[in-house]
Amino acid sequence: MKIAQRKIYVQGLLYLWILLVSSGCAVTNHIAEIQVEDAKVSPLQLDKLSTIPLPEQQPVVAVYAGGFTDLTGQRKSNSDFALFSTAVTQGGEAYLIRALKHTSNGNFFRVVERVGIDSINKERQIIRSTRKDFRDKNQMQPLLFAGLIMQGGIISYDTNIKTGGAGARYLGISASRQYREDIVIVSLRTISVSSGEILMEVLVTKELLSVGVATDLFRFYEMGTELIEVEAGSTVNESMAIALQKAIETAVYETIHEGKAKGFWVFKDEG
Repeated sequence: MKIAQRKIYVQGLLYLWILLVSSGCAVTNHIAEIQVEDAKVSPLQLDKLSTIPLPEQQPVVAVYAGGFTDLTGQRKSNSDFALFSTAVTQGGEAYLIRALKHTSNGNFFRVVERVGIDSINKERQIIRSTRKDFRDKNQMQPLLFAGLIMQGGIISYDTNIKTGGAGARYLGISASRQYREDIVIVSLRTISVSSGEILMEVLVTKELLSVGVATDLFRFYEMGTELIEVEAGSTVNESMAIALQKAIETAVYETIHEGKAKGFWVFKDEG
């Protein structure tokens, strides 16, 4: 009889523990699903950027190599050994060019290539030399020059801005939840090529959330001679790449509306 009662008791504890695991992991699963959906969004994370009205005249913008880089100098943290990898990407200009090229579904800005300008110049020299040798009268089009330059960088990445959690234990069954919040700050400047004046400057802050859920079961049976212990948990960290892309796209969005307010461009439906 004792054996049957003990089995029923153990099964009850296991069922209760499974219930805690399933309910506790629901939070992290929900965050994971959101991140998967965010990763599937292409090419923009910020839907509002693609719905911006068309301008009366498309501004020509240049983004140079190193024009939007990591200015924090921060390295990835590790308690066991030294890491030399940076905490954030060094190719932020790729996200900036992507945001500019897909604003208003690619019809707002005309973005000129300056990251690989050396390759363009070399190829044009080859074409020019070949046409001269073979007396080809077709003329190459002149390179499109930009009236605006956009540049900036990741100026801050702070970890553990907020940390906390909650938990409870009863009869050897426990559940806990912990969270951590990081912050990344980006700056975007719009510069006039003709005067060198900084026309607009935008600062954007984006939070990154990490959540961990853990449950465990710890019990003694038969006068302390038998022990059962089970643990389970999961952690979800928000992607730095997605957070940075959202921050840059938000900066572009704010720049467009600030430029409209200052009269640098006019939307077609309001012209």
